[in-house]
Amino acid sequence: MGSPQRTPHIVAQQLLAPHTSRVLNLPLEAGRYRLRALELSGGLDVSVAPDNGNSEAKVSIAESGWPNEPLKLATWCSLELENATAAEQLLILERLAWSDQAATAAEVTALQTFRDLFSNEALRPGEQISVGTLTVLFTDLRNSTKLYREIGDATAFGRVMNHFDVLKKVINDADGTLVKTIGDAVMAIFRRPAGALQAMLAAQEMLAAPPNGMSPLTLKAGIHEGPCIVVTLNDRLDYFGSTVNMAARLESLSTGDDVVISHAIYDDAEVGEFMRAENLQAAPFEVMLKGFDEERFELWRVSKKTNFAADSRG
Repeated sequence: MGSPQRTPHIVAQQLLAPHTSRVLNLPLEAGRYRLRALELSGGLDVSVAPDNGNSEAKVSIAESGWPNEPLKLATWCSLELENATAAEQLLILERLAWSDQAATAAEVTALQTFRDLFSNEALRPGEQISVGTLTVLFTDLRNSTKLYREIGDATAFGRVMNHFDVLKKVINDADGTLVKTIGDAVMAIFRRPAGALQAMLAAQEMLAAPPNGMSPLTLKAGIHEGPCIVVTLNDRLDYFGSTVNMAARLESLSTGDDVVISHAIYDDAEVGEFMRAENLQAAPFEVMLKGFDEERFELWRVSKKTNFAADSRG
């Protein structure tokens, strides 16, 4: 299992006795690397570049750990490794490019195709895992009770089902996945915040101008990003945690003519580019959210309309 054929990301490894050193002459490809040891926590980040890297370098590991500064190496370099600890150490230099192509639990469970094809794949009862950072979206129809009263239960129910179809399509087109429906509301997750914002603006536009002269629907939406916990609930994967709770609070603040986003979404570079490209406007506001120790949060209302004051991104 540890052969070079099965571990192509490992460039070099050396077993060093206590208080010994060894010099390695390494031909390296440009990119990101990491130097680590099996018996020591942490590691040293290494970058390799043909122009601004060092042709000679020395790394010494001690009981206290690793050097704080990242190491810059040339593509052809002489690297001296020193084991200054009192124990034998296996030092490993590995490429990190493989991790850029790895599929994490957060990414896989955020794929609608995965949930459609492997709906029975769930965690055992009582098991929960952290899936890192995800973008969480909540939506709800505004004045849905009034809709049922005006056009009748059967007709209104059909409109709600159609709106679910619209949401599932725009969410899937933006590489998101619909986790569950709760009454007239929807919970979805995305790997990219910009995808969630794009999907919601498209859904609001489509529902506001339905075909065949039907009355428009107004969709409220809130988006937040952060770490989540995934568990199995009702035989399917579901998400919990403060990130989910906050996203649900943001949806309740939406008027339906906007998408309410958190600071984490607003600060995302891709979201900023999308807002500039689409000439969107964002109006900041502060609010205290229930269940968060009455803390005040800075939020933004994003809209294509002009009834909000534009910020610098517009």
